[in-house]
Amino acid sequence: MKTRLLLLLVLGCGVGLRTGIGDPSLPEPAAILAAMERAADWQLAHPSKHGTTEWTQAAGSTGMMALADISGNSRFLESQRAMGSAANWNLGPRMYHADDHCIGQTYAELYLRYRESGMIAPLRARFDAILAQPSQVQSLSFVRTSGEPTENWSWCDSLFMGPPTWVRLYAATGDTRYLDFAVRNWWRTSDFLYDKDEHLFYRDSTYFTKREANGSKVFWSRGNGWVMAGLARTLQFLPDNHPDRPRFEQQFKDMAERIRSCQQPDGLWRASLLDPASYPLRETSGSGFYVFALAWGINQGLLDRATYLPAVQAGWEALTSCLEANGKLTHVQPIGADPKKFSEDATEVYGVGAFLLAGSEVYRVAVLEKGGAHLVRVTVHNPAAFRRENETVEISSSEQSPAVIDGSNARILDSQVIAGEDGAKLLFQVDLEPGETRTFVVVPSPVLAAVPPPLIKTFARQVHERYDDVAWESDRTAHRMYQLALIRAEGTISSGIDVWSKRTRGLIVDEWYRNRDYHNDHGDGMDDYQVGRSRGCGGLGIWDGSKLHVSVNFRDARVLTTGPIRSVFELTYDAWDAGGRKVSEVKRISVDAGSNMCRASSVFTSDGSSALVVGIGIAQRPGDGGVLMQDNVGGWMSYWQPTDRDRGHIACAVIVPEGLLSFTNEKDSFPNPTQAQQSKAGIEGYPPVSNQLSLVSAKVGTPLVYYFGAGWSKSGDFPEEQDWENYVRNYAARLKAPLETTVSSN
Repeated sequence: MKTRLLLLLVLGCGVGLRTGIGDPSLPEPAAILAAMERAADWQLAHPSKHGTTEWTQAAGSTGMMALADISGNSRFLESQRAMGSAANWNLGPRMYHADDHCIGQTYAELYLRYRESGMIAPLRARFDAILAQPSQVQSLSFVRTSGEPTENWSWCDSLFMGPPTWVRLYAATGDTRYLDFAVRNWWRTSDFLYDKDEHLFYRDSTYFTKREANGSKVFWSRGNGWVMAGLARTLQFLPDNHPDRPRFEQQFKDMAERIRSCQQPDGLWRASLLDPASYPLRETSGSGFYVFALAWGINQGLLDRATYLPAVQAGWEALTSCLEANGKLTHVQPIGADPKKFSEDATEVYGVGAFLLAGSEVYRVAVLEKGGAHLVRVTVHNPAAFRRENETVEISSSEQSPAVIDGSNARILDSQVIAGEDGAKLLFQVDLEPGETRTFVVVPSPVLAAVPPPLIKTFARQVHERYDDVAWESDRTAHRMYQLALIRAEGTISSGIDVWSKRTRGLIVDEWYRNRDYHNDHGDGMDDYQVGRSRGCGGLGIWDGSKLHVSVNFRDARVLTTGPIRSVFELTYDAWDAGGRKVSEVKRISVDAGSNMCRASSVFTSDGSSALVVGIGIAQRPGDGGVLMQDNVGGWMSYWQPTDRDRGHIACAVIVPEGLLSFTNEKDSFPNPTQAQQSKAGIEGYPPVSNQLSLVSAKVGTPLVYYFGAGWSKSGDFPEEQDWENYVRNYAARLKAPLETTVSSN
C-alpha cells in the first residue's frame, strides 16, 4: 500500500487521486455551522496584523459574510459592519490594484442588506475614477519595474480580488458599466494566463516557462483556488441572461474537472497542483477555496452531484481535521513563504475566509439533502425591461416557519409569514435585472441549524401615549394618522396622512415619540409636514363634482402585523355626510421594506348602492419651486413641494393602478390660513392651500386599491425633483408588470 501511494504522488494529479479516500459523509448542518463559528470566533479574538483594507483581511471578510448569511448569531455580521465603519468604507490606497479593491465585496454585500449609500460611496467613487481614467499600462506581462503590472489584472489572484467586487457594485447600483468592466477584463486576463490544455491558470507571465521537478508546468494551488472562488463569486451576481454567462460556466466546469483530479488521498490539495510529491505539506487555504467552488457548483446544478460530492465530502472532512479545538485553523501557507516548508500550525485570515466560504456551501449541500421532499423551489422572473430592487415576492405557504435560501449562494433571506384572506402568505424580497430569472429554495426552519435574525425594516403601532395616533414606517419613510382623541385634546380634525421625513435606514417612530422633539432634525430626519384639513399625502374623500367631503379622524385601529418585511394595520372611520349621502370607510394600509410607497385598500359602506367618486389627494403648499406631474396612462401624480426654508423639499405621490377617471384641484376647503396655522409654520411646514386630487370610481363594498408615498430631498435618495418623478414612474410601471412567480416541489 505504501508503494502504491508513493507512485500516485510521484505521478501527480493527472491520474485522478480519488482512490483510497474512502466514503466520508457530510455531517449534520449543525455540526458544519458549529465548526464555522468556532473558526470565526477564534479569528475575531485574534485579529490579523494586516490592515482592514488589505487583501488578506478582505478575503477573510468574504468568509465572515458567508457565515453571517447562515448563522443565528448576529455578531459576525455586526463585526463586518463595525469593520467597514471603522475604515470609513474606504478601499486600500492604490488606485488600480485589485488587492486594494477586494474589501469592496464586503461593503457591497453589507449595502445589499442595509441599503445605506455611505457603505459603497468610496467604492463607487474609486471605480468611477478608474472608468474615467483607465490605467495607461497596456501589457499584462508581469515584469516588476515600478509596480505597474498590478494596475491590470495581470496575476491570477486578482480574479478573486477584482471581478467579484465590480459585479457586486453592479448589483448594488444597476450601473452596467461595472458589470461590463468585470466581464471584459476577466476574459482579457483569462486569454493571457489560462492554459487551455491544462484548464488551469498560471500565477503570472513569469511562470509560462517554469517547470516543476517532475517536469510539469507550475500551477499553484492557492492561485487557482483564487480563480475558482472568483469564478463562483462572479457568477453569483452575473445575471442569468447575460450573453457571457455560458462561457463563464464552461470555464468553471472545465476547471472543476481538472481540480477534482488533483485532490490528494487525504482530501486536500498540495501547494503545487501538478507536482504534489515535491510539496508534501498539507495546505488549507487553496483547499478551502476548492471545496467552496465545487460545493457551489453542485448547489447550482453546474456539477454532477454523484461525481463531485465525494470530493467535497473528503475535502470538508480534511479541512475540519485542521481545525483545532479552540477554533484555530492550521496548515495555512503564509504569505510569500516557501511552499515546501512552513509550520504546520501556521494560520492566516485569508485561510479562515476560505474555510468559511467552503463551510457555507457545504452547509447548503447538507441542508438541501436533509430537506429532501420538503423543499419548495420558487422561480421568480422579471418580465419588464427595467431593474427591480427590494421587490416583495408573496407566495402561499403551508409551513409554520419556513426559511428562504437564495438561489445563487447559501444566504438565508429575511422572510415573513402573514395571514391572508386565502391562507398564510410567505414574503421575501428580491432584486432582479431586466428579464432576469432567479430561483429560491423554501425549507422548513427545523431543517436548518439556525435562522439569522432578520433586519427589521418596517414597523407600525398605535401610539396610546399620544392621543392614539397610528404611526408606521419603512426603512425609507414614515407616516402617521390621527384618532378621535386628538379632536378632544387639541381640536385637530384630520383624516389626512402626515409625513415624517427620514434620512436614516433605521426605525425612528418609537424614538421620536419618546423624545417629542421631532420638529427638529437631529440627523435622522424630522416632521416638517402640516396636514390640517387637507388630504396630506394620500388621504381621500368623496367627490360630488365640485366639493370633496371628508371624514373626521379614525375611530378604531388594529395593527395586523409589524415587520420585518411588511407592516399592516386597519383603520375604521365613522359615517360622514358625503353631500347628502352617508358613507363610512374601513381602510387597510401596508408598507414594505425598501419602499417609499404604501398600499391602501379602502372598503366603503353607504346608504346608497351606486358607485362613489373618490378623490385621493396630495396637499399643495404655497411658494415657488413646486412641481406637479400627472400621468393619466400610468395612473399617477407626483408633487415636489416648494422648499421650506432650509428644510428641503418634501415629495408626495399617489398611484391608482386601475380606474383613474381624471385629475382635479380642490381649494374650497382652504380658507386663508388661520393665525394658529401661520404660527405653526414656524415649527413645521407651511399650511396647505389646496388638494390636488386623483378621481377614481369605487363600488360600495369592493376594495379600492391605491398607493401613496413620500420622499425628501435631504434623505439622499431624491436630491432632485427628477429623481422622485423617476421613482414614482418606475413604481407605477412595476405595478403594471408584476413579477412572474412559479412554485414547484423538489
